[in-house]
Amino acid sequence: MCVLAEKLVKKYKNMTKILNAKEKQAKAFEHLKGTQGYKNAMQAPKFTKVVINVGIGSLKEKKKMEVIIDRLTKLSGQKPALRGSKKSIAAFKVREGDPVGLTVTLRGARMFAFIDKLVFVAFPRTKDFRGLVKKGIDAMGNYSIGIKENTIFPETSDEDLKDVFGMTITIGTTASNKAEAEAFLSYIGFPFKKDEIKK
Repeated sequence: MCVLAEKLVKKYKNMTKILNAKEKQAKAFEHLKGTQGYKNAMQAPKFTKVVINVGIGSLKEKKKMEVIIDRLTKLSGQKPALRGSKKSIAAFKVREGDPVGLTVTLRGARMFAFIDKLVFVAFPRTKDFRGLVKKGIDAMGNYSIGIKENTIFPETSDEDLKDVFGMTITIGTTASNKAEAEAFLSYIGFPFKKDEIKK
């Protein structure tokens, strides 16, 4: 995480006196055992990884691709890997092996740092943000979010506004079903729409 993002997360935590994602994960068992029926701390969900994907299928300019790679590296703290097309598609002028996307897989400290930044910095910076929908939670307890503009992250400077790109963020957890994942992510601080959170 960049220095600016770290400062913003620390400032937010100091103002609200809240725990970060790693600290909350450690306390998830105590918080959720009453509603989820956990008998052992090992049953409580945990984060496993965060995967960030950016599609560049229609992008042919090398300079723009380098810009996206640079910005994705800054906001994730890790250099993305190029993903090539698995087959040729004449209609899209894509040949097998052509770069069509970028992906970053975060684990450990970088994963928790990114989750903190996403929840406590990026979402509050999103214009007209009204909360997350829970439809992105799959049956295996993973949550996928579509981000339209990379500008919600604090690493974006004013000169970066001309080359905006979107991304898909998938957050992997050990939750065994949708309801468990929703309860866990809500406890961590993911701002789901109020009418969509089960009480």
